[in-house]
Amino acid sequence: MSFNEEKTGGRTVYKGKILRLDVDEVRLSDGHVAGREIIRHAGGAAVLYVKDGKVLLVKQFRYAYGKEIYEIPAGMINAGETPVEAAARELREETGYLGELSPLGYIYPSPGYTDEVIYLFSVKSAVQTVQDLDDGEFLSAAFIPLKEVEAMISRGEIADAKTVTAVLKYLLENK
Repeated sequence: MSFNEEKTGGRTVYKGKILRLDVDEVRLSDGHVAGREIIRHAGGAAVLYVKDGKVLLVKQFRYAYGKEIYEIPAGMINAGETPVEAAARELREETGYLGELSPLGYIYPSPGYTDEVIYLFSVKSAVQTVQDLDDGEFLSAAFIPLKEVEAMISRGEIADAKTVTAVLKYLLENK
């Protein structure tokens, strides 16, 4: 059995720098009509760098959660940018590293209310240049042993979906 929802109407209720909120009306597979609130987002790109058994993580304050969290380097895909270009830019800006990226796949971080896709990449080796943070961006970058990252995930200290997914993919591919 296949399911589908067909948009029958809608409006944009908010448009900001990084997202747009649409309220749509859809016809369900059974013919009924329902509402959908959708956050439209350009998408993001993230990079997992494991060097000598250590994972490069950034730690930054995330206002939405009210605390500092650990993540792999990541950011939004800018207009005219490909996911791999965004990933390379974010890796350089947040950590100062440059390297050849390989795709790890992608994730839907919250499919119930956003169309955001985050593209995941890995880097096998990189050279360090200079960190070049955006204005108003404050973070620290450090290599943390992979076993400690696994323990932090198990304890809930790392709960960021893109980071957990990228580390899991790495572990599955490197058994």
